[in-house]
Amino acid sequence: MASASRRVTQRDIARLAGVSQATVSLVLNNRADADVRIAPETRERVLQAIADTGYVADPVARRLASRFNRIIGVFTYEPAFPSGTRDFYHPFLLGIEEYAERVGCDLLLFTSAPVVDGRRRVFHQDNRLRLADGCILLGREIDGTELRRLNADGFPYVAVGRRDDAGGPVPYVGAGYAEAVGRLVRLSLAAGHRRLVYLGMGLTAESSADRYRGFQEYAAGAESARHIPGTGQDIDTLLDGLLADRATVVLAEDFAHAVALEQAARRRGLTVPGDLSIVTLGDPTVAVPSDVAFTGFHIPREEMGRQAVKLLADLVDGSVSGVPQRLLPCELVEGETLGPRIRRSTAAERRP
Repeated sequence: MASASRRVTQRDIARLAGVSQATVSLVLNNRADADVRIAPETRERVLQAIADTGYVADPVARRLASRFNRIIGVFTYEPAFPSGTRDFYHPFLLGIEEYAERVGCDLLLFTSAPVVDGRRRVFHQDNRLRLADGCILLGREIDGTELRRLNADGFPYVAVGRRDDAGGPVPYVGAGYAEAVGRLVRLSLAAGHRRLVYLGMGLTAESSADRYRGFQEYAAGAESARHIPGTGQDIDTLLDGLLADRATVVLAEDFAHAVALEQAARRRGLTVPGDLSIVTLGDPTVAVPSDVAFTGFHIPREEMGRQAVKLLADLVDGSVSGVPQRLLPCELVEGETLGPRIRRSTAAERRP
């Protein structure tokens, strides 16, 4: 029996009945494939498994069953299988796969596009988008010219992450970064911090812009709210600048920068959050060893993947009008690296 803690899927029914998932789909939709005849006893086993588990077909699956191939394309602008244990795409793909299974769709990962300068392009001489009913786009930065062409062609697609560079509205499922950063800023101000620093990554992606917009909006009442780049200088030089500026809390866009900054502070005999509070603005996208429980927020990557499939299915079957756009809330992580502002001791005061 499938666990009661999760939704029963067609795969569960197929396993219980001893048949293929395709057979379950045919029975559910009361259809017979031209090349496959379903024996009455087989149909009965499937129906009995459905009754035993209380399975209810997802309404999206029912809408898609009769009119479409039920193939969802997935296009990643960077290689989808990096070697790191914590990679950018993995949680999104988990959510995409889970919901695709729920609605009885197959996934087609487009890999034939050549990688040029570390990035793929949707439109190349041998693109095969039309094999799928629609496509989900994944990438830290997505080419605006390709979004404009997809809009012009009328091909159903959904971008994972907010996008605004397409000469028109883009269907997307994104994360509410501005509000999540704003919440951390408010917590910092409530803890007495008045000199805040936003440690950026130097990216032009909408996700970076949204984070910084949240910082600017909510830190307007601080004594100092500076933006400095986290790239282009070594971590000790960066820490020197923060101390000289009397910053008491740093909001790091890149998790790796937060880890490096905490380690540099500890080497100097400083404490986090006693001497310097450090807040992260998202989850690590590459493996970064650290035993520190950073204050910050989790990005709902798996749920973004699920909702992207749901939204794409709605677009494909015409059950949604206009250009749907959704922002999902991020989950606050209390952690242990944001504390109350205290007067930082000087080097002279720390001498025995």
